Amino acid sequence: MRDPYLYPDSDVLKNLAGIQDSEELKNMEADYTVLRLSEIAEDESPTQFDFQTLCGLHYRIFQDVYEWAGKPRVINIEKAEAVLGEISIIYSDCFDIVKDAESILKRANGFEWKQASFEDVVITFSNFMAELWKVHPFREGNTRTVVTFCCMFIEAQGIYIESDLFKDNAAYMRNALVAANAVFDDLGDLRKPEYLYRIVQDALERGQEMKDQVVEAIRKSDVSDTEERIRQVILWNRKEKREHLPEEIREMVSSPEK
Repeated sequence: MRDPYLYPDSDVLKNLAGIQDSEELKNMEADYTVLRLSEIAEDESPTQFDFQTLCGLHYRIFQDVYEWAGKPRVINIEKAEAVLGEISIIYSDCFDIVKDAESILKRANGFEWKQASFEDVVITFSNFMAELWKVHPFREGNTRTVVTFCCMFIEAQGIYIESDLFKDNAAYMRNALVAANAVFDDLGDLRKPEYLYRIVQDALERGQEMKDQVVEAIRKSDVSDTEERIRQVILWNRKEKREHLPEEIREMVSSPEK
């Protein structure tokens, strides 16, 4: 079947700018997605984490680039992976995308994150991210969307994560997701999830350190360190790309319109 997402006789994805050069499209996509992801980083987390929310996030990230942003792919795909000797991960059949994703999301939403040990959170969260990524719901942009979605999800549980670690090590992160999903009918189970566990553990440890620093600053400001207040200050720090002092937090609380 001809790939309907590509321009005729080309390997370039159809896009809103009509660009038919792969390098030019790559650069345009990067410019727009960096902008959208920076906006998302300053937002409150969604109240629901379902497939509709995942699609909405994909739309928000790629709305400037692709007409089909936010829509599940309608074809099956393969992607040769250098770390697997050019073998592709077996992604969800396009007819099973919604079912597979909803099953994974149901389990994640039902897990008792706050009651789990740190080690269990690392493993369960890593597996959740890897399984959702393996669905590959969209024709393009799956890694950025799934990683962003999962980071928003875990922070909604009150567990903070240094998501910039994934962005700054994008190639490693994608290879780690590939390694965590290397299961094949003919070759057997070749999974190596330890690479993903390692970077997720590091990101969660940094997230906890960030939260601890914010809690300390809030307490020094003589303001109650509620979960809502912690979240408010963390988002404020991210927006202005710096840590705010206790006196600034005290002023912010006394002048909420700020």
